[in-house]
Amino acid sequence: MNSAVPWWRGAVVYQVYIRSFCDSNGDGQGDFAGLMSKLDYIQRLGVDAIWLSPIHPSPNRDWGYDVADYEGVHPDYGTLADFDALLAAAHARGLRIILDEVLCHTSDEHAWFRESMDASSKKKDWYVWADPRDDGTVPNNWLSVFGGPAWAYQPARRQYYHHKFLRQQPKLNWTNEDARKAALNVLELWLKRGVNGFRLDVANAYLHDATLADNPPIPALQRTAMHWSHAANMQHHLHDSNLLENRAELDVIRRTVEKYDERFVFGEFSEEFERSGAYLSPDKGLHAGYTFALLVASKLAPNYIRKHLDGLSQFPEHWPCVAFSNHDVPRTVSRFGAPPDGNPALAKLMFALLCSLRGTTLVYQGEELGLPDVDLRRDQLRDPVGDLYYPVAKGRDGCRTPMPWDAHQPNLGFTSGRPWLPLGSAHQALAVSEQERSSDSALNYARRFLQARKASAALRLGDIQFLDAAEPVLAFVRVYDTERVLCVFNMSAADATFRHADVARGDVLNIGCGSAVAAGDTLELGPFATRFVRI
Repeated sequence: MNSAVPWWRGAVVYQVYIRSFCDSNGDGQGDFAGLMSKLDYIQRLGVDAIWLSPIHPSPNRDWGYDVADYEGVHPDYGTLADFDALLAAAHARGLRIILDEVLCHTSDEHAWFRESMDASSKKKDWYVWADPRDDGTVPNNWLSVFGGPAWAYQPARRQYYHHKFLRQQPKLNWTNEDARKAALNVLELWLKRGVNGFRLDVANAYLHDATLADNPPIPALQRTAMHWSHAANMQHHLHDSNLLENRAELDVIRRTVEKYDERFVFGEFSEEFERSGAYLSPDKGLHAGYTFALLVASKLAPNYIRKHLDGLSQFPEHWPCVAFSNHDVPRTVSRFGAPPDGNPALAKLMFALLCSLRGTTLVYQGEELGLPDVDLRRDQLRDPVGDLYYPVAKGRDGCRTPMPWDAHQPNLGFTSGRPWLPLGSAHQALAVSEQERSSDSALNYARRFLQARKASAALRLGDIQFLDAAEPVLAFVRVYDTERVLCVFNMSAADATFRHADVARGDVLNIGCGSAVAAGDTLELGPFATRFVRI
């Protein structure tokens, strides 16, 4: 590999939702010590870094995405000494640690907000405050992602404060220089402690329109099912967030991180991707970023992949992160049609596709196992989003259930106590203990694929060139210097045929899945099959 290429280009980052990963002390919550006990598992998987869900103290209104103290760690997870031990143990295994930082808003229990509630304090403008209208109603039409107006009234100030998400997540005012500096100092604090970078929550939303102009509506005739699924989706979010000026803030954040050697910062962009800076080059915005385009896709067909990458091709200097699954969306196999007990063949196909696309790959815990979502009863839900539109939508708990480690242990080896969320009964057969024993399991396939990916500059770093292929086949070539890898995917449960002069030439890489038989220029693909050829 070219030593001038930053480590994060073409890296694989494994996302750990700590509370659901491994519990070391029987309190039902995953923790640092539990994660440390599984570092060898993560190292053997073949990833380069671990992205940790938020680690800071939080009242857990939004399960860590409402930070009450940026300088500490949540007592459910351990102590700062425990975190330092985890960091050292990960580094000793060649694994980097990336923190999930939420700097657009805080918890309403953060000391900054408590002080800002006093209109005479030095922090009075650290949050977005506005007077009510004469009739007491909210200042404008901004809507919260989590339902209702994006404003909450605070009698102590006789004003409303803005919250893009829950009422308990007041928006930090990045137009206030002191507040902005305090947020950037959070990054410096943890960089000095030795972390290797950050995933930034809602990186599109640092700034707001100071005039509090109304968001324009999406005309009713232009609305799709996606727009009708949440009231907030019926607006163009052009003034509460996603300002063009947001791009400059991303540049400041990256330059702050780059004061330290070999660090990486990438962002989540939830709206108005181009406008807010999602597609900037690594020297103008963040190093990389991801949108929800692939995270919400649910139709197993080549078109959605081609359409997304055709869009990215308009920004050739941008380096994307690629994700099919995370803590915010239903698990990959469930979105694409797997039954409640999963579909290992589909899981292998999607894992291979995920790791074959251009960008830094984000793998969510359990994705390597092919875990399906867990269907929970309403009384079992912990996610505030689950209460919003139940039973039409049940929130995000179904993808956050604990990792199944051992099919023969209570709670599948996650905890000796009562787990904070129930484990999925269908996950027993997919537990690590069971998949370790089968060379054909989704887990062992993922390990083989990532090992081969490390040995291929084309798969890690190469450009992507799509080939003509009739549905349901997706085909492209990854190209880096003199290496070319042909990648072919049957994105269906039926047999399919692909014709190309190179299908039977060159080196067939031993990372295909399913049945793929080549004869001349014809490749016969079984259901969910793939083939990789170095040509």
